[in-house]
Amino acid sequence: MRPYIYFLLLFLGYGVSLATCSFFPTNEVWALIIFKEAIYEDPHLVLSNWNALDADPCNWFGITCNPERQHVTKINITGSSLKGFLAPEIGQITNLLELTLHDNNLIGTIPKELGFLKSLKVLDLGMNQLTGPIPPELGNLSGVTKLNLQSNRLTGSLPAELGNLENLQELILDRNKLQGTVPAASNSAFSAKMHGMYASRSNLTGLCRSSRLKVVDVSYNYLVGSIPKCLTNLPNASFQGNCLRDKDVKQRPSTQCGAFPSKSHQVPKSKHRPTEDVPKHQKESKPTWLLALEIATGITVGSLFLVALRTAFHRCNSKPAIIIPWKKSASEKEQLAVYVDSELLKDVTKYSRQELEVACEDFSNIIGSSLDSLVYKGTMKGGPEIAVISLSIKEEHWTGYLELYFQREVADLARLNHDNVGKLLGYCREISPFTRMLVFEYASNGTLHEHLHYGEGSQLSWTRRMRIILGIARGLKYLHAELEPPFTISELNSSAVYLTEDFSPKLVDFESWKTIIARSEKNSGSIGSNGAMCLLPSSVENRHLDIQGNIHAFGILLLEIISGRPPFCKDRGSLIDWAKDYLELPEVMSHIVDPELKHFTYDDLKLICEIISLCIHPDISRRPSMQEISLMLESSIDTSVSIELKSSSLAWAELALAS
Repeated sequence: MRPYIYFLLLFLGYGVSLATCSFFPTNEVWALIIFKEAIYEDPHLVLSNWNALDADPCNWFGITCNPERQHVTKINITGSSLKGFLAPEIGQITNLLELTLHDNNLIGTIPKELGFLKSLKVLDLGMNQLTGPIPPELGNLSGVTKLNLQSNRLTGSLPAELGNLENLQELILDRNKLQGTVPAASNSAFSAKMHGMYASRSNLTGLCRSSRLKVVDVSYNYLVGSIPKCLTNLPNASFQGNCLRDKDVKQRPSTQCGAFPSKSHQVPKSKHRPTEDVPKHQKESKPTWLLALEIATGITVGSLFLVALRTAFHRCNSKPAIIIPWKKSASEKEQLAVYVDSELLKDVTKYSRQELEVACEDFSNIIGSSLDSLVYKGTMKGGPEIAVISLSIKEEHWTGYLELYFQREVADLARLNHDNVGKLLGYCREISPFTRMLVFEYASNGTLHEHLHYGEGSQLSWTRRMRIILGIARGLKYLHAELEPPFTISELNSSAVYLTEDFSPKLVDFESWKTIIARSEKNSGSIGSNGAMCLLPSSVENRHLDIQGNIHAFGILLLEIISGRPPFCKDRGSLIDWAKDYLELPEVMSHIVDPELKHFTYDDLKLICEIISLCIHPDISRRPSMQEISLMLESSIDTSVSIELKSSSLAWAELALAS
């Protein structure tokens, strides 16, 4: 009877598998979508056809499936400038034969979950920016023939577990920051010479056990000790540029090796448990009640099979939409560990919540707010005035990947250093209470938007407005042309321009929060009534690509500055639509100028209108770069007050205001 029950269970599983209409495994599609979510920059849009609503990923860029189109077997995306993190969920695509992400800009650490890919033949993550140690779990990839991790920033020792890769032919780890000794040793000179031929593997440890090795390149690291004899006779081996004790191979000077002290690498001893024979017990006679129970169980299982089969066929006929399980249970979140890149923020100041709470008067001094964030003003003890932006998001919506995006945004903002760009002083990241904050230097004169639309117009004389325009242009020129990669302001408008006490402009990207919030589970998607996934567009992928958008926004900002009108007015509509009739007609061009201004310089106005027309030109190729715009402004705009003194009877009063 028991075999009969087992047969029914097997038949049930087989029948349900047939009834699924050979749908592609949802866990593989889900893993690929999570992989895409962890990529925050895709400049060549190679992942643009990776659609979460597509149940069959076999036509996605870089994806290869088996002939039956049932499993993903290859992911090959090379030289595509992808920036982001390597998602641990890739380890769930267990039929993967090749994972090649060579020559991109991946950051963070190598997930240990890649050790689950037992079928993997090729793992190539070379020429990225990966950090941290090589996971010992990669030693579980028994089928891998090529392991390439070259030209990253990997640290730590070489795991002895790499010696478990019995099929490994190529091990390429050059140009990293690896330390310690090479985990390879043999008990006899004979076994070293006969490596891969007659050597007994019981005499070998570490990499000496990999009998099929042909290529080993560990050059330009910080390895110490000696070169293992078993690796010296390989067809291709390179050990130069390390700290090894070898006079025949060029090594680093001792001054460089001093920064990386020698660390002994101990090869863990394998613990072999003797195989124990399980005693075979003779079958005992079963009581009648147990036989009856087994029969009843068999009937129940058979009934369940019929119900499951009917339900499955019904679902096949109705072809429901596949919903990606974005929200995961707490247990799943614990299982899918996300690696935080400790190197990313090592040079950025981290403030405690208590420090900022004291500086901002118990967070009572609110100077700005939106649906996404609150802005507080504060003064650090013995330090500068600060503006603190606090992200408004609940802890339950904060995922590991959002944490990685947050860190990337902080690192991106921290590299900005220009007189006309707001300086990031640091950040705050605490668990209890949940806190994510950015700390900027404070510009004491508020925003340009406040002065243009709510302040006294007389404070912004023509000369002062020209100085503000020049400062904004210099800041954008720095962001677009003097940084690599370039940086763009998420939403360039008068609210993104803060003014110092002397009305010097500073560009502040407070809206960068939106690129993080766009990734949160509460905003990244919603389930429609028909079961479809409605995805919001992500601005993270275009973070450094919207230079043309900034130039267009700069044109609108120029128009806002000289006219004193908001970009959109309920009564008059779009500012551009209102101004287009005046921009190119000299005789009516002066109608654009803010009525609050008592005088202006016509030559300046003509140049500004010309630049506005170029910036908002519908043909992107006709728009000038910020270098060209800055040159036009710097060479023609006169910000001295001598011109005003000659042309206005109120110039002396305005001179006092402008000084």
